[in-house]
Amino acid sequence: MKKREPVKKIDNVIFFPGLEKRLTDKGLENLEKKKFKEAIKLLEEAREYDPDNDEILIGLVLAYFEASSFKKAKELAKEMLHKGIGDYLQMVDLYLTVLIQLHEYQEIVATIEVLLEEEEIPPEKHDHFLTILQFSKRMAENLQPDTDTDTESDNDFTSEGTNVQELNLLSINNLNEQMLLVSSLAEKNIRPFLPEIADYLEAEAGHPFLKTILLTLLKEQEIDRELSVLKFAMKKKVIPTQLPEVREEPRMNEVKAFLEERLENNNPGLFENTIRMAERIFFISYPFELEPKSTGAWAAAFHHLAHYYLGMDSKVDHLAREYEVSVEEIEEAMAMIEVIEKISYPNI
Repeated sequence: MKKREPVKKIDNVIFFPGLEKRLTDKGLENLEKKKFKEAIKLLEEAREYDPDNDEILIGLVLAYFEASSFKKAKELAKEMLHKGIGDYLQMVDLYLTVLIQLHEYQEIVATIEVLLEEEEIPPEKHDHFLTILQFSKRMAENLQPDTDTDTESDNDFTSEGTNVQELNLLSINNLNEQMLLVSSLAEKNIRPFLPEIADYLEAEAGHPFLKTILLTLLKEQEIDRELSVLKFAMKKKVIPTQLPEVREEPRMNEVKAFLEERLENNNPGLFENTIRMAERIFFISYPFELEPKSTGAWAAAFHHLAHYYLGMDSKVDHLAREYEVSVEEIEEAMAMIEVIEKISYPNI
């Protein structure tokens, strides 16, 4: 017979065995569904029963972060670092991400410099942390007030009272630095930077991934002016407020429905890999509708390439019959996918 779990007792209140596990699972499920307030409530309750559980605490930091409760996320991440809870470098990365959102660049600099002095950073992570360090030093210098007057509100980043009036995105060669700079705009008024953002969206040198991020920020801040976007040698005029949500792009959802019908029950592992590839490609290509126009051709192309990447046999002509499209359409979609895959995501 399986041994029963001991009953927990806190402040003379008895809790049923496994309650914290059920609360944790439900909290993480809500986090995945982007129900951040519910996730926080459940994970906070689970934390009362198991205060040093790294799964609960990491989930709670992420839930606070996604709910824009950055100060709470910072406090909890810092507490975990001091107590040595969770994977140390993973927690440092998470802590730094929160600090970037709070624009606490001096704290970022101090944290990374301590890591370097104590030789806590493995060789393969050195470039990653040095990039963040250089970026944060520059931002910390830029955010210094011009006079000896008291520091004003967070909105100084975009006000006339500071010397930060330009992003200089195109003058930064390091893609990671560009990504960090763009991410720092999430909680700021983006309007003072519209002329430069417009130039970046139209510039051949602008990275397609960052252009998608900028478009989502413009949409979130209800920018309704017409802008030109250049990607993959194609140009398109858009008004951010009229764009679909990047995760709700119609053709992407149609492709995912095709793949779900054919793969989810028969091969869940292949289905997950195929869906992740589709989401990546459509994210980077947003807001363009790439050729071919056939949804079935794109679904078949993702299906075939996922087979190929996993070392599985796949025949394009068989998929052409299954998805009722031509081999030529599938090959056209695959060629475009392979071009975009080479760009991929910045490695932050």
